[in-house]
Amino acid sequence: MPPMDWTGGPVDCSACAYADLRARDGGRGCEPGHACMQDAYARRIDRFFRWHPELSDDQLDHPYFEVRAIAARHASVFRLPGLMNDPDETVRMQVVLRLAPAQLERMVHDPHREVRLRVAQRMAPDRLAAMRQDSDYGVREIVAQRLPLALLTTMANDPERTVREIVARRLKMPALMLLLRDPEPEVRRAVAESLPDALLDRLADDSDWRVRWEVAQRAAPAVLRGLVDDEDSEVRALARSRLGEGREVDRG
Repeated sequence: MPPMDWTGGPVDCSACAYADLRARDGGRGCEPGHACMQDAYARRIDRFFRWHPELSDDQLDHPYFEVRAIAARHASVFRLPGLMNDPDETVRMQVVLRLAPAQLERMVHDPHREVRLRVAQRMAPDRLAAMRQDSDYGVREIVAQRLPLALLTTMANDPERTVREIVARRLKMPALMLLLRDPEPEVRRAVAESLPDALLDRLADDSDWRVRWEVAQRAAPAVLRGLVDDEDSEVRALARSRLGEGREVDRG
């Protein structure tokens, strides 16, 4: 890609505040088409700031978002709070990656999902409660994975199946019973995986064969006897095998 500035015009070294750097050797100066802050190409901007990180603070208000975003990778962390409301999400994502987790609470309602995803990944688990109702299910999935168990029950009724499935895999008894009759079989199967053996009979008559198969893996003989003639061949085979009946089971 030929050198071109962020407005679409040619790179003009004579108008650059850092023109004197061209006189320095490679790796210590700048080089149009290779390491240049004026260039529209992100790799060239990045190379410039890797060579000159001490200049990053001066470019945090540059009109080109790529310059601000790349400068934010190297700038003083004390300058970054000023970019929390930057108009471009690329810049704000860099801010999230560098600020201390305790400072991220101000960004939990960022308008861009990619920013909020990173906030949910980095913020302290005990501060994630504010993101339980996030509009994006991907954000809520991360929250469900990291939220302290004491607060996790509040996500048992999340509208997204994948979020409730994560909740089911993490919840302990007796809170796990909240999802015993979840409308989605994937969630009920996750419940069956964690349910104590003595309570597996609660799911032995589940409408989905995958849930019953999970039950058959650990259930007591009394429960297994109710599954030896299950309508699904996989469930029948597992129940009979565990009971030691050794019958031939067709897979049709």
